[in-house]
Amino acid sequence: MRKNILVILIVVAGIAAVVLLLVDSNGQESTESNTSGIATVICDETFRNIMNQEIDVFEYTYPNANIMPYYLDDHTVMDSLMSMKSRLVVTARDITEEQKSYLKSNRLTARSQRIAVDAIAIIVNKENNIDELTVSELRDIMSGKTPNWGDVFPSKLGKIQVIFDNAGSSTVRYVTDSILRGEKFSADVFACENCQEVFEQVERRKNSIGVIGVSWITADMQRPDTVAASIAERVDKLNATEEFAIDFTNRIKVMKIRRDSVPTAYKPYQLHIYNGDYPLYRSVYAIITAPTGTLQHGFYSFLTGFIGQKIILNTGVMPATVHPRMVELN
Repeated sequence: MRKNILVILIVVAGIAAVVLLLVDSNGQESTESNTSGIATVICDETFRNIMNQEIDVFEYTYPNANIMPYYLDDHTVMDSLMSMKSRLVVTARDITEEQKSYLKSNRLTARSQRIAVDAIAIIVNKENNIDELTVSELRDIMSGKTPNWGDVFPSKLGKIQVIFDNAGSSTVRYVTDSILRGEKFSADVFACENCQEVFEQVERRKNSIGVIGVSWITADMQRPDTVAASIAERVDKLNATEEFAIDFTNRIKVMKIRRDSVPTAYKPYQLHIYNGDYPLYRSVYAIITAPTGTLQHGFYSFLTGFIGQKIILNTGVMPATVHPRMVELN
């Protein structure tokens, strides 16, 4: 509870800072438009990798724009919208009609658009000799009915340790709603502080299994030279007509997952998400209450436009409007 209060205070302080920045030394309000000014976006921590790239390209394209992101847990993101402390959020749940009505009673019109379909990747240590799981096997692992790797397949790895990004994350909610479906989590579930820590813990622990958004495991997102590349080089690639293949990092193993009723298991590549073959996926939404003519509205339009969607395509997540391609490499 104290952690949640602290997070909310940080968000409020950040928004207050934006208000101060929008007023110049003479007390005059600074000019704001769809492509200039200062704005905040509250984003689910799971999509940090994607949002950082979106902001980098947007600010490079529009030098007078300054987007300030806050990466928070699933509950706090939506709470910030409903408490009217944020006018633009990116989250793994859509706004309900009841929530829209509440905002409307406060003279705010909420608009929502799906911007991506994110796969929930199941990752294990490279030394794990198991290559695939069914959804039922995954459910039994999460609930503790299957406590050891040897109960799944002959293995010397021993007790399974399940690792999530944090206790309030959208991945925890997804597993609770779509995999466990009423069953309780095992006592051997461990919550980290963020997604990057999930990746690092699985890389170190041979008996672990991690639940993470797919953008955190693509090879490009883990390469130091990607981070070092200039924004101009990244924009040139986005504007190029040729396609760039995406594969998963080899620092961990990405599990194949199959539905209980089908014989073939799949990895969370974009085409398998698009075709519905990979069973673990959820939609990502941008929700806005800011009016047109504001920077938040301009950034919202960018996220849903061609370049914003192509950025998502290049992270391994399936964008809402740009067609996917087969990306598996040998």
